[in-house]
Amino acid sequence: MASVEAMWEEWVVRAFARVNNNFLSYLPKVCLAKPSAEEDPLADDPTAPAKDGEPARNRMLLFSANDYLNLSTHPAVRKASAKAALAFGMGPRSSAMASGQTEYHRRLENVLAEMHKKEACVVTPTGFAANTAFLSALGGVATHNAASRRPAAHEKIAVFSDALNHASIIDGLRMMERHHQTVVSVYRHSDMQHLDELLSNCPLERKVVITDSLFSMEGDFAPMLDLVQLRKKHRFLFVIDEAHTAFVCGRNGGGIGEVYGIEDQIDVIVGTLSKAGGCLGGFVACSQKWSDLVRVTGRPYIFTTASPLPVIAGAYAAVTVAKKEVWRRQALWNRVQEFATLTKHPATSPILSLVHMLERGFHIIAIRPPAVAPDACRLRVTLTTGHSSEDVRRLVPHSRNASPDSTAPQIKSWRGCEELSRRAPEDSALQGGWTAR
Repeated sequence: MASVEAMWEEWVVRAFARVNNNFLSYLPKVCLAKPSAEEDPLADDPTAPAKDGEPARNRMLLFSANDYLNLSTHPAVRKASAKAALAFGMGPRSSAMASGQTEYHRRLENVLAEMHKKEACVVTPTGFAANTAFLSALGGVATHNAASRRPAAHEKIAVFSDALNHASIIDGLRMMERHHQTVVSVYRHSDMQHLDELLSNCPLERKVVITDSLFSMEGDFAPMLDLVQLRKKHRFLFVIDEAHTAFVCGRNGGGIGEVYGIEDQIDVIVGTLSKAGGCLGGFVACSQKWSDLVRVTGRPYIFTTASPLPVIAGAYAAVTVAKKEVWRRQALWNRVQEFATLTKHPATSPILSLVHMLERGFHIIAIRPPAVAPDACRLRVTLTTGHSSEDVRRLVPHSRNASPDSTAPQIKSWRGCEELSRRAPEDSALQGGWTAR
């Protein structure tokens, strides 16, 4: 009889064979440029492998990162993180509900709340945790307002979710369903007529609509003004995930709500510090009452260690720079417009979904299930402030045979960043230093 370990190993091999399709064999080993001995943080590690005989590294242009404003390497971010590490190490090592919430965490929360014109904010260790923590708290509304331990059918919350919402939203809603707190309806991607029909036919009093503001796989924006009109008609709680628009959109980086001047029409904003913020973490910007509820019922917030102070200090510096250096947003949208002009692709955001594109000296991420449907695999180009006009011109010839994802819905023209008129100064640090082996 096979051992328990052997049986499980066999099951793992079978599962991996069903989902892999040799995908891992095509992933290059991406690494940073070799630092000097003085700069290498692990130079004194006696267990480090010898570097003799390493294969040559080919320099590549990175078009697969989400560091939209190139803040991860900004001097202010580096300095803040380094000073915090020297002063506090990687502490405090505790849940925010124990001793993990510090004055530095509160300062970051305050500046994020102010940026998004909300009363309060809760910072989480990751963007994924921000969505699941909020949805955990949302489920608590049903549970703690129920007449018995389990919400009755009429006491549940009706949640309407876009078909292409991020996996963290999907998993959070599954968690709510597991606890019998919600009835979930998925509306066709950005189809406002379908959403209107679902809302009109819903008998439940508590209604919530949740959507990404910019969809990470398609690169299109949610129809925000149409959603606001439906909010007025159906009086639902409006929640948006600004993962790809926070700091990128709006003159002050306040996101899609600032672009349209509808901050007061958005009830809860979930965002991340891991993309345009150039660091790591997530946040929920909301009213004080919602903030209090997330802190005491959001299980992904309660039962995890709070972000270490070097990360929080770096994120605070990144947010400050993002607000001040308006030219970074202008530079990013300049790259988007240049790519659209040179390729004739309908690019309206920094996320470009392409198929049949050659990889020749460019690191471009391959998107496969479960991120997209099995028949919707594609290559995704991500433009950032760190790319120069020359970088875009180098990329274009290799996209001649590429085509926009034909399954992606057409989106309306977006002009929210035209007001940013100041040109970006030259920044030698933006040239990167990423290499691939």
